[in-house]
Amino acid sequence: HMFAASLGEITACLIRVPVEIVKQRRQASVGNSSLEIVKSVLRSEGPLGLYRGYLTTVLREIPFSLIQFPLWEYLKSQVRVKNNGSDPSPGESAVCGALAGGFSAAVTTPLDVAKTRIMLAPSHTPQASYGIFKTLKVVGGESGVKGLFAGVLPRTMWISIGGAVFFGVYEKVISIIEK
Repeated sequence: HMFAASLGEITACLIRVPVEIVKQRRQASVGNSSLEIVKSVLRSEGPLGLYRGYLTTVLREIPFSLIQFPLWEYLKSQVRVKNNGSDPSPGESAVCGALAGGFSAAVTTPLDVAKTRIMLAPSHTPQASYGIFKTLKVVGGESGVKGLFAGVLPRTMWISIGGAVFFGVYEKVISIIEK
């Protein structure tokens, strides 16, 4: 399962990374429109510019998934024990998903910070070509642990909500299909 999930993340990042590049630069007011940002990246960095931070994104997503899914299963097993062997309800599964997603988001926040720094670095600067470990070292040196966990609260809350919705709906659909 973990190999399949990792392969899924690697493939999903082929779409996710260019979208993330444009979204982050738009949020940072780097361009007036998404199309302008794409054209600017292609002009200044070529097509590979849309994939800056790809490896860093993969190195964020895989640990996230490797933590979230087993933790979700573990939390459901604890609910199952509490329920005297009965499977968790979709609502209980949603709570397990929120907790698993939130925890996974919190512990992988430094990887997210590194990804964001790499993606937002001006092209043709050393920071644009740093790898994840060099970026983490720079951020840690500049801002310490606080810098490595910048944005941890909104990231954790957003992913907790997403985890609740995803896993709750997943379990509800499974329960409907199995009836």
